[in-house]
Amino acid sequence: MKITIVHGQSHQGSTYHISEMLARKLGGEVTEFFLPRDFGEFCVGCTRCFGESETKCPHYEKLSPITKALDDADVIILASPVYVYHATGAMKAFLDHYGWRWMVHRPEEKMFSKQVVCISTAAGSGMKSTNKDMAHSAFFWGAARIYRYGVAVMETSWERVGGKKKQKIEKKLDSLARNIRKRQKSVRPSVKTRAFFTVMSIMQRHGFNKADADYWAAKGWTGKKRPWKS
Repeated sequence: MKITIVHGQSHQGSTYHISEMLARKLGGEVTEFFLPRDFGEFCVGCTRCFGESETKCPHYEKLSPITKALDDADVIILASPVYVYHATGAMKAFLDHYGWRWMVHRPEEKMFSKQVVCISTAAGSGMKSTNKDMAHSAFFWGAARIYRYGVAVMETSWERVGGKKKQKIEKKLDSLARNIRKRQKSVRPSVKTRAFFTVMSIMQRHGFNKADADYWAAKGWTGKKRPWKS
């Protein structure tokens, strides 16, 4: 199993330790990136990725190693601590760069066989909205399965998190890892994802954006072909 972790921060706090713990339980080859250390560029809103090609993005080359790791992974872990009830600015800036990969544009077919885990921690609350920030992108990328795990560690340092709290986290991650491994052999997109893809397929038959319409036509997705059946 190949696992790619994208950390929404560059320090190794509670969110980092929990995502690492899950990766260990899953087993396999792990590739990880820390934001903004490994990628910290803001989308400049040029829209060239939509209208022409993602290769026209001024940050395309810098983002390429992460893109490749996402494509190669079986499981993707998006991890962010809660910053003012949402994902970190670094995580948001990172996700902004993949707007062109949303199903409304040019989704990557490999994504339809991947499982994505969204992990967030907070000293208090805000995990639900933070995981939602990341899960939104995972859904519109076409991820086959999306899991969300948020936990209030009630501390600003992993070292100060109590033993009982850590035991509860470990138990939850054991269950999560079992579910992921169980589905890995025959992972398939949810009904919601397949239904949304079908709507996009109909729309792309008369797409208003040539780059997107040409992409869908070349894949055969405006007909009966589907990426999860390839």
